[in-house]
Amino acid sequence: MAKKNYTKDKLRYSDRELQMFKKLILEKLEKSKRDFEQLVSSVNNTGGNDTEDTAPTFNVLEEGASALSKEEAGQLALRQQKFIRSLEAALIRIENKTYGICRETGKLIPKERLLSVPHATLSIEAKGR
Repeated sequence: MAKKNYTKDKLRYSDRELQMFKKLILEKLEKSKRDFEQLVSSVNNTGGNDTEDTAPTFNVLEEGASALSKEEAGQLALRQQKFIRSLEAALIRIENKTYGICRETGKLIPKERLLSVPHATLSIEAKGR
């Protein structure tokens, strides 16, 4: 008798598996929120390492580099905020027991993919389309 592929035959992940994913997501969420706060802090200059404290002595290059780094930090903060929202949405899907189900194909997303990208809502197959 041929062994069936467990992932293809399942409709959803077990409660035990969902709790494992939830733990992983909560860890990523905690780190992401810390990273976000650091980025916001650098954009808002709450760290105090800017040219403002040396007002008349800064040069144009320092000012330009500072503006560029603040712009980059702002972009990274926006991306981090989006990532946090995606992780929070994944937690809701866990509570609804719909976590890990591809939103296009309705099939279960392989566990390996979810371990790498825990907020994924598409299987590799659907993402490739």
